[in-house]
Amino acid sequence: MQTTTIQATPFAVSMDQVGKDYGKVAALDGVSWGFRRGSFTAIMGQSGSGKSTFLHCASGLDRPTRGTVRLGDIDLAGLKEAELTRLRRERIGFVFQGYNLVPSMDVRRNITLPLFLGGRKADEGWLEEVVHRVGMADRLHHRPSELSGGQQQRVAVARALVTRPEIIFADEPTAALDPRSAGHVLRLLREAVDQTGQTIVLVTHDPAAAAWADSVVFLGAGRIVDELVAPTAEAVLHRWDTL
Repeated sequence: MQTTTIQATPFAVSMDQVGKDYGKVAALDGVSWGFRRGSFTAIMGQSGSGKSTFLHCASGLDRPTRGTVRLGDIDLAGLKEAELTRLRRERIGFVFQGYNLVPSMDVRRNITLPLFLGGRKADEGWLEEVVHRVGMADRLHHRPSELSGGQQQRVAVARALVTRPEIIFADEPTAALDPRSAGHVLRLLREAVDQTGQTIVLVTHDPAAAAWADSVVFLGAGRIVDELVAPTAEAVLHRWDTL
């Protein structure tokens, strides 16, 4: 008996004609894009270009006014709010500029918080690998107030990795960091792609940060206006100047 193999979509997240309106203002206007599995994409644009709205809609943090967003083969529009919350917790990772660590919890508990909320136990082998990868093995029992900004952001990266998500969205994760700490965080994101095949979407205004990505997608007035493959900081800056 002959069987047919159905290939899974090559995209971790795909968007089809996505629009998002705030009153009479279209923050996103018919955006179609797919983030291939195991890729690192930077999103750039001037203030008001729609970067944050793009990230919020692509990640399921906000529902678009129109169009379709899919995580793999799942149409997010078909999910109830509780289902969407569970899906984000289990299959999507987030790293934000503000770290979003719980002050009363130590590093270990902050890292494993998404697992706890989902009623799952930590895979101790994977947790140990993640903790060593971010260089925080000797800080597991420290609280956020006892860490530098760069260390807190590395904890946030570990928290995003620990659930083995299909895609990680990082919103300006290095904006508040010094260049050396920013480099550590960007290297961790790059290694997540190269070593474990994660998919990373990085929203940034920094050409040096964008240069860590495989490609840079530029937004303007709520639309995708260009893509730069194999970017360098110089090439990104030149394209930025023409937006």
